[in-house]
Amino acid sequence: MFNQNFLGMAGFLWFVGVVEDRMDPTYTGRLRVRALGHHTSNKIELPTGDLPWAQVVLPITSSGISGMGQTPLGLVEGSWVMGYFRDGERRQEPVILGSLPGRPSELGRTNKGFYDPNFRLDSDGNPTEISVYPKEIDEPDTNRLAVNNPDKEHTSLTNRKSSRITGIPTADFNSSTNSDGSVMEASDGDTFDQPAIPYNAVYPYNHVYESESGHVKEYDDSFVIDENGVRTNHYRIHERHSSGTSQEIDNAGNQTNIIKSSHYQLISQNKKVYVAGNSDITIDGRHKLYINKSNTANNHYDIQIGAGASVNIQVDDGDVNVHTVTGKINMNAGGDYNLKVGGNMNVLVEGSISETVEGSKTSNTTGAVVHRGSTIDLNP
Repeated sequence: MFNQNFLGMAGFLWFVGVVEDRMDPTYTGRLRVRALGHHTSNKIELPTGDLPWAQVVLPITSSGISGMGQTPLGLVEGSWVMGYFRDGERRQEPVILGSLPGRPSELGRTNKGFYDPNFRLDSDGNPTEISVYPKEIDEPDTNRLAVNNPDKEHTSLTNRKSSRITGIPTADFNSSTNSDGSVMEASDGDTFDQPAIPYNAVYPYNHVYESESGHVKEYDDSFVIDENGVRTNHYRIHERHSSGTSQEIDNAGNQTNIIKSSHYQLISQNKKVYVAGNSDITIDGRHKLYINKSNTANNHYDIQIGAGASVNIQVDDGDVNVHTVTGKINMNAGGDYNLKVGGNMNVLVEGSISETVEGSKTSNTTGAVVHRGSTIDLNP
C-alpha cells in the first residue's frame, strides 16, 4: 500500500508570487514570497514580515550541503517566482522552483504588496516610493548584454568603450655616433592601442550573469551567417568587476586584462614566461627589480641576447649608476670597446691600476698633459 500522505500523492498546491524579503536569519537562502491568489496585496493586512519563508530548490549541479556548490542567493526582492506549498492548504511551507522573468510595464511601489519593498533614492539622496527593482520598464528582464539593443546599451559596455586607451608609446632609442666614428642605429619607438571592444552579441547566444552591484560574466557563443551562407563566429569570454577591472578573451583567443587599481601577484614557487613574439612594456612611474632577496649563493641575474640583436639603453635626462657593495665590476668586450664622453671624465682608483696593451697605444690630447707621482718611470 502507498502512503497516501506522501508529498505529491494528492497533487501539489501551486503558486506564483513575488519575493519581498531575502534577509533569512538562518542563512539558508530562504525568501519571503507574496503569492497571487493566496495572499492579499494590502501590506497593512499582511505585512511582509508575516509572509512565510520559502525554501529554494537548487539545480543538481549544486550539492546543497556543507557550503559546497552554488549558494542559493540569486533571487532579489521584486523577482517573480513559481513554486508549490509542500504543506498543502496550510500554505506555510512554500518551495520555490524557479524565477519568471518578464517585461515590466510599471515601476514598483514600496507601499504595495507584490513589489520590491526597498526604495530608490532621488538625486538628493532622499528615499522615494519607487522600488529598486525592476530597474527599467518596457524592456525584457533579460540582461541588455544578452539582447544587444543599440538603443539601450548596457552601462558597462558604454563605460568600456569610453575608457579605451590608445596611443601608448613604446621605448624610443636615438641614433648616436661612437668614439671611433661608427653609428649606433636608432630603434624608433611606436605606439599601440588597447584592442577595440570585441562585443558583438547575438540573441540568444550570449550567456550573461550580473550581480546587484554590477559584476558581470559573459560566455558569448554568438555567430552570424551572411547571405552567402558564410558563418562568422563572435565567441568571447568576459568577466568584469563593477570598478571596471576586467579580463576578456576574443574570438581569436586574444586576451585583454584591464586593472583599474593596483595589481599584486604572489607566487610561492617558480614562474616561467615564454613569449613567442615581441614584448613591449611602458611604465609611467618607477620600476624596481630586487633579485636574490634571500641572499642565497649563485642566485644570479642572467640576461642573454641572441645573435644579431643589441642592447640599447637611453636615459633622456638623468644618470646611469652602477654600484657593487663588495663585489667586482667585470666587462669583457669580444670586439672593440668604444667610450665617448661628452663632458669631463673623472676616475678615482683607491688601489692600483694595472694596464696591459698587447698592441700599440696612441694617445691624443689637444690640451696639456700632467702626470704626478712620487716616482715616474718611463721604460724602466
